Amino acid sequence: MTRIDLNADLGESFGRYQIPGEEELLSLVTSANIACGFHGGDPLVMQRTVAAAAGRGVTIGAHPGYRDLAGFGRRELAATPAELAADVTYQVGALDGFCRAAGMRVRYVKLHGALYHRAARDRDVAKALAYALRQLDSELVVLGPEGSALLQAAVETGLDVAREAFMDRAYLPDGQLVPRTEAGALLTDVDAIAERALRMVQDHYVVAIDGTRCIVRADSLCVHGDGPQPAAIVRAVRQRFEAEGITLAPFVK
Repeated sequence: MTRIDLNADLGESFGRYQIPGEEELLSLVTSANIACGFHGGDPLVMQRTVAAAAGRGVTIGAHPGYRDLAGFGRRELAATPAELAADVTYQVGALDGFCRAAGMRVRYVKLHGALYHRAARDRDVAKALAYALRQLDSELVVLGPEGSALLQAAVETGLDVAREAFMDRAYLPDGQLVPRTEAGALLTDVDAIAERALRMVQDHYVVAIDGTRCIVRADSLCVHGDGPQPAAIVRAVRQRFEAEGITLAPFVK
């Protein structure tokens, strides 16, 4: 039987900046990547999101990023590998504190935004982050793109890994995501996204922006919680998967 995890980036509101619909989205996914206060989120939002996830039985992952609230963590920063390792340790540790208070644990880590992409290609950053996570908690799972420097470094460090693909983002022919600065990078057609997700799971490919096919092998599919209609997307995807007999389950419990 085919199984797949559905994850979303959540808890990214902070202060007076509120992202609507997160409660509904949390009721639809099987794993939640919870922001840790650097690109989004704040202590109260982290606490509330952890409690809500725990109440719904949703697996909790930490979603650390660059220290860049103004840019929502989507701008490249000139931080060293050592600085990034310390920042990620700080963020994951903070979220795990809220998890422990709720009788839960951070089970996996998925980097955010520009840091996600940097660690996927920068071997030195990947090694520093993998070692830091291994020192923090040897049972953490690292979620990221297949074949990335981060997943390779995590395996070499002794951590388990899981592969991720994106339902609501366009792909380049080489399997990389279309940069957000380019037209068509973010997908919004709910029915088309549901069909795209089904092809990813059943046939292991995604149609790139030029019409060619890219191989996709994913343990988890992501939708961005700050997109225009993430709950509608996940609901449509769930309906398609359930109709096809695909089981929805966290990639780690």
